Amino acid sequence: MNGTNEKEEPRYIKLNAKDNVVITVNFGGLKEGTEFSCGLKLTEYVPQGHKVALKDLVQGEAIVRYGEVIGYALQPIKRGSWVKESLIDMPAPPELDLLPIANNVPEPLPLLEGYTFEGYRNADGSVGIKNILGITTSVQCVAGVLSYAVKRIKEEILPKYPNVHDVVALEHNYGCGVAINAPEAIVPIRTIQNIALHPNFGGEVMVVGLGCEKLRPETLVPDGEEEPIISLQDQQGFTNMVHTILEMAEGRLRRLNERKRVTCPASDLVIGLQCGGSDAFSGVTANPAVGYAADLLVRAGATVMFSEVTEVRDAVHLLTPRAVNEEVGRKLIHEMKWYDEYLQRGQSDRSANTSPGNKKGGLSNIVEKSLGSVAKSGSSAIIDVLAPGERATKKGLIFAATPAGDFVCGTLQLASGMHMQVFTTGRGTPYGLAMAPVIKVSTRNALTEQWHDLIDVNAGRIATGEATIEEVGWEIFHYILDVASGRKQTWTDHWGLHNSLCLFNPAPVT
Repeated sequence: MNGTNEKEEPRYIKLNAKDNVVITVNFGGLKEGTEFSCGLKLTEYVPQGHKVALKDLVQGEAIVRYGEVIGYALQPIKRGSWVKESLIDMPAPPELDLLPIANNVPEPLPLLEGYTFEGYRNADGSVGIKNILGITTSVQCVAGVLSYAVKRIKEEILPKYPNVHDVVALEHNYGCGVAINAPEAIVPIRTIQNIALHPNFGGEVMVVGLGCEKLRPETLVPDGEEEPIISLQDQQGFTNMVHTILEMAEGRLRRLNERKRVTCPASDLVIGLQCGGSDAFSGVTANPAVGYAADLLVRAGATVMFSEVTEVRDAVHLLTPRAVNEEVGRKLIHEMKWYDEYLQRGQSDRSANTSPGNKKGGLSNIVEKSLGSVAKSGSSAIIDVLAPGERATKKGLIFAATPAGDFVCGTLQLASGMHMQVFTTGRGTPYGLAMAPVIKVSTRNALTEQWHDLIDVNAGRIATGEATIEEVGWEIFHYILDVASGRKQTWTDHWGLHNSLCLFNPAPVT
């Protein structure tokens, strides 16, 4: 659509006084000749969310957005023209060994007291926000049998236990045909181990294995117990396999049905943050609002995780100064270096991150995308860094290293103990998780209107001046507490839109 509603005042957003480009706000873009109130006049049509030059740029001149260099002009660019991806030369990433560490640690924000939610207190002191029976597989070979059994459980047994929300098969593509003793195999193994112990499962561990796999089922249960394990090679035929699974499941459902919600402090929550289908508004509306909510959660004593290494790498120089100490800063740099080397082994680099949809939404490269992505982290000190699949053990803001792919990031954040994910999107994605609610935050009004029954919170109102970052941040904060308490349901849970778990396995497959 070339052009916008003639009655709508043309608008752009400038984020920093240093910026020499701005992004257009109007849905449908703005036509050639459009003049803004400041006198800036467009020399050509510019789509919504794309960049416009505020001044004449000479070849080689830095292009600045967020007050940071996002690239260099490959040719002269006239004031008022569309600053397209093809006109920008991407800069080199920050030198990891030269980064400042813990030299600008934020002061703790004022405590936020008195905020609670209704959760399920477990025997080990952890808290769940759902009441689910999770059945883990030790190898992909058993997935078909378990899927059949879970269908039977839901139809025949689950209705007898109304306090249990769901039965989830924790299927994955690991377990055999893999280099199980390779050093990097620890990533998928600890991911599966930690997911099996998720607090939403109430301590009722159950594993279905085959019997000859490399990933031994007993490594997936506490203290190597054998009681929660069913080995299909020990069963007499398919029907007996299914009967045995159903019988074990019912015993666990009976106990889970006795769980009751109790009042818990907000400090018991572990919230994951993620982007998906990002656009140029992500770093202007949704991510800053989520960052404000993240600060509120940290003030309330909760754990907040942000992730996606390739969407942090080009803005890491803004994060290492916020590390609470030298050790945490070094851990952050270590995860960046590890992923640089991982990409190099695949003959790729961080530029592979940016998708066609990101670019259509106005993001020219991974540098610009990263600067908007890290806004989700808010302004608190970074108190810990987790390697992929590690469990969170501290309160506060944490960087949990993951790939940026939605399904892989979500899986790893679940392994880290995430109760709920806050997911910002500008292009739109129906992604969801069975184990944890996913709150969708839209970057644009148009997406909220288009996907009115998929978007939970509309941050697009920030771009049009209908709401402030702080107001939407508080809205997200309260929405988190309501969803955690069972008072509200996300659209993905309402529709049952649940993607499969997707393990990150950097080790060899044999």
